[in-house]
Amino acid sequence: MKAVVYPAANSYQVTEVKEPVAGPGQVVVKVISTTICATDMKIFTGNFPGVKFPHIPGHEWAGQIVEVGPGVTGLAVGDRVGVEVHVGCGQCRPCIEGMYNLCENYGRIEAGHAHIGFTVPGGMAEYCAVAAKAAHRLPDGLSYDEGAFTDNIGIALHAVERTGLRPGETMAVVGPGAFGLLAVQIARAMGAARVVLVGTRPERLRLGLELGADAVVDISDAIDPAVAVKDAFGGRGADTVVEFAGTESGGALALLVARRGGRVCLAGATGPGRMLKVDLSVIVRGHLDVHGSVANPCWVSKRGLELIERGSVNVKPLITHHLPLGEFPQAWEMTHKRLDGAIRVMLHP
Repeated sequence: MKAVVYPAANSYQVTEVKEPVAGPGQVVVKVISTTICATDMKIFTGNFPGVKFPHIPGHEWAGQIVEVGPGVTGLAVGDRVGVEVHVGCGQCRPCIEGMYNLCENYGRIEAGHAHIGFTVPGGMAEYCAVAAKAAHRLPDGLSYDEGAFTDNIGIALHAVERTGLRPGETMAVVGPGAFGLLAVQIARAMGAARVVLVGTRPERLRLGLELGADAVVDISDAIDPAVAVKDAFGGRGADTVVEFAGTESGGALALLVARRGGRVCLAGATGPGRMLKVDLSVIVRGHLDVHGSVANPCWVSKRGLELIERGSVNVKPLITHHLPLGEFPQAWEMTHKRLDGAIRVMLHP
């Protein structure tokens, strides 16, 4: 089969590899829609713990089951599925508590852990074998392209929920990328009274308004970005803040724009190397609740798919281009150079 392979750090090729076979508890999925995100660049450069080369990436994808392995129940050949990528060992304390995104056996395939597209082959290929428990049957009304957001919607939903957002509260979303644009819609669906999207890319901020943000703040020319964002909340700051910028400045800004007693979730910096520099009194005297959020635990993706199905979250505007898998080099360049307004370039094996 054809697949994208990273033979070593900072190198990729589209080449022929052996087709996967479903092992016990696994299904093989024919990949219909798969896409690239910023984390793929971290994997590509060798800056994501647990990745070994050569490697097949791809952690945002959907397709149709073509083979069911021994012991699989509840799924069948022909089922349309979206894949969430964390598969816990099922035995450590976090997994037993449903937090398999925090599995203590991360990277140990022999212990039952798998991080699809990270520590095991992913969906940037014609076929991919995954644990059956990672495959969510797509609602009838969702396309494969929408299903490719199975993991994304879970990540964004979990981060917003980590802030403890309550109906009638306000939220600032820092970072107008795909996850930030999902977070805007999720906050609106959860009953936020006011949602403000913060960033530096005018075209993404405009899209945020179309997708439900009450206001946007372009901080690229702001003398004091924190003041500019607080002003959007009447000068007091936001009740809750979720950060998906993945930058040091974005993380610091998220802490500065929360109201006193507010809650902040930092979710953008998934790879090492980002150092947060902030006056600790901002947190201490601000009486802030500060959370980190990585990936998504048990069944959050399933709930996220239901938000998409009923129209509370619209992912279609985030899909800006379509290309065959063989044109991965073009998709890669478009994604990481943000060419032609690219947000998610959907590849079709």
